Amino acid sequence: MYRADTIAAMSTPFGEGAVAMIRVSGPKAVEAVGKIFRGRRPLSYHPAGRVVFGHIVVEESVVDEVLVSLFRAPRSYTGEDVVEISGHGGVVVAQSVLRGVLDAGARMAEPGEFTQRAFLNGKMDLTQAEAVMDLISARGEASARAAAAQLQGRLGRVVEKLREDTLAALAHLEAFIDFPEEGIDAESGKVLLDRVEGVSSRVTRLLGTADEGRMLREGVRLVIYGEPNVGKSSLLNLLLGYDRAMVSSIPGTTRDTIEESLTLRGIPFRVIDTAGLRESADPLELEGMRRTRQHLQQADVAIRVMDASAWTDPESPLSREIRVLNKVDLWKGDRLPYGVVAMCCLDGRGLEDLVAAVIEKADFKVLERFEEAVAINARHQHCLRAALDFLGEARCSLERGDAPEITALELRSALAAIGEIVGVVDTEEVLGKIFSTFCIGK
Repeated sequence: MYRADTIAAMSTPFGEGAVAMIRVSGPKAVEAVGKIFRGRRPLSYHPAGRVVFGHIVVEESVVDEVLVSLFRAPRSYTGEDVVEISGHGGVVVAQSVLRGVLDAGARMAEPGEFTQRAFLNGKMDLTQAEAVMDLISARGEASARAAAAQLQGRLGRVVEKLREDTLAALAHLEAFIDFPEEGIDAESGKVLLDRVEGVSSRVTRLLGTADEGRMLREGVRLVIYGEPNVGKSSLLNLLLGYDRAMVSSIPGTTRDTIEESLTLRGIPFRVIDTAGLRESADPLELEGMRRTRQHLQQADVAIRVMDASAWTDPESPLSREIRVLNKVDLWKGDRLPYGVVAMCCLDGRGLEDLVAAVIEKADFKVLERFEEAVAINARHQHCLRAALDFLGEARCSLERGDAPEITALELRSALAAIGEIVGVVDTEEVLGKIFSTFCIGK
């Protein structure tokens, strides 16, 4: 529940550093900071946009030398009066300044409360608010660029156009409800049907970006698998650049999956090393192999590692699979098999070829189309699917020639589902869930 009080929090991580910044927002932000700020002039005398040098004094003791930035409503991040105190980094001094602000009349901000106030005060829509946290937690260049595009309102504008077109269809239909004796003539019915189908088509295209959005936020699921002792763990260590997995000549060393994150050419990946696949009666090894098969079903890209010293041509690879022939230094044949990436994990030979193959197989189209709204998240996906269902029902209703009230009911539901994406139709529960995932101070 939005309260028009004054909040404060650290907006930089606690710990040693060059600078620590404390953000204060609310109707009494300037007053609260002014109680503990000592400069050449009182803080309230300074105009908006001014950066002021002075000292923070708590209980008649100078705590820190600071620079204070003033922002006046509505021209601030939250749309309220905002004061940002930039002082020296360090746990003790930063906590002392924050405690002074709280004692002066502010309260501790909840996670995401600054951004929530920005949304509630009309400074951004809900997709932009979510993009703030996506940008902070971006794990690669592609993730950061997509989050920045969403923060600029690209997705919000596309969704708003969907709302406008759905609303136009609903308004058209409402005219027939107001004048029931007129009925929906064939020409008007065709216009309405085309509008509904047009919105449905664009919703479907937007839903098609859900996998790309998941990969941007969570990373492309890259699964390494193969028989025991072919070099799967060695390949994981090579990709990561350090020894993460234990490597042994004893088959079956890896019993469970090992998952790590890395970035390849600006794209985030979740690389998963799995237990070797072979015939076994060992219950632990069988469970490890069951998990291997489960990860393969969920993989965006799979790397099948094979031993060049014991090469046998395997069955046809999956469409999302890359075949790696490891230990190529032990290859005895005249010509390497077609369609494999030759590698030696001991010296890194073939690593660049593998990375290129992984990037190509991931088919990361989001990098090619930043002019479009991409990278919807799971919440957007849920809303769009609901909207698509309602639009489908509205289309069927029009084709059957139902009473306008029935079709209008479906269009109103579609409009509400689309509006929920940008926060036009919201509930306290939805907002609470979204902003609770933010860090304190943002």
